[in-house]
Amino acid sequence: MRAVQIKQYGGTETLQLVQIDTPKINADDILVAVKATSINPVDWKIREGYLKEFIPYALPVTLGWDVAGIVTEVGADVTEFKVGDEVFSRPDISRNGSYADFIAVKADEAVLKSKKLDFAQAASLPLAGITAWQCLVDVGQIQAGQRVLIHAGAGGVGHLAIQIAKAKGAIVIATASKDNQALLTELGADQAVDYTKGPLSEQIEAVDLVLDTIGGAVQQDSWALIKKGGMLVSITEAPSEEIAKQHGVIGAFVFIDPSSRILGELNTLVEANKLTPLIEHRFSLEQIVAAHKQSQSGRTRGKIVIEVS
Repeated sequence: MRAVQIKQYGGTETLQLVQIDTPKINADDILVAVKATSINPVDWKIREGYLKEFIPYALPVTLGWDVAGIVTEVGADVTEFKVGDEVFSRPDISRNGSYADFIAVKADEAVLKSKKLDFAQAASLPLAGITAWQCLVDVGQIQAGQRVLIHAGAGGVGHLAIQIAKAKGAIVIATASKDNQALLTELGADQAVDYTKGPLSEQIEAVDLVLDTIGGAVQQDSWALIKKGGMLVSITEAPSEEIAKQHGVIGAFVFIDPSSRILGELNTLVEANKLTPLIEHRFSLEQIVAAHKQSQSGRTRGKIVIEVS
């Protein structure tokens, strides 16, 4: 089968489209014929070697940790799926990934995809959707009527987070560049903020919860925007406990694990017409270098999808 692997860490030149054996499945696995996968920043961060201490791979490794496809084989202990089922998953990041014709996935990491989603949409949803849900719902304990600030609301995580927060009844403030202000409103944001217009403290009234998808100066500027007892949840860098304490708020860091439970919650929102993934770019497996370069540009509205078959 075809697969995009890296044999060493580095730039996009390390991405190689190769022929390898189809994965052998364990008793608790399903084998999925990959219809689509998507690009997430973690993909190129792993490729560059930024996470090699955190996730020690034995190279070569197949990248990609979003998948939507069709079950072609089920393990001996698997009862919840059958051959022909259409599924999606954010599989275990320590195993070979989904930039390939086939992937072995633990059955408890996958769910049946909503019929309202095509394979590209389903592939765009797991990692970013689980991240948004875990930050806002599981960790942030979002409540109806709360004011929630979502940084980079037009991005992969951000555009889903806006919709999830609205589905939970929150008042949503989202930041983006001037060109993406209309998109934030279309996604459901109650207040669209152009971060280039001036300090956020002059544009945003106090909020209960901040979803930080950027880190650095943006995280530092966010502390002063949070009400006492509120929370900042980051997916880029662990917030300083000392600074959080100074402001009388809570800081939390999220790095997700697979979650079929959350995928089920996302399916429910999709079925209720409350969640629609946005795909701006579609590439083939042969165009993986261009796809990584697009992701690293930081200029994508929504998601980047690889259509495998």
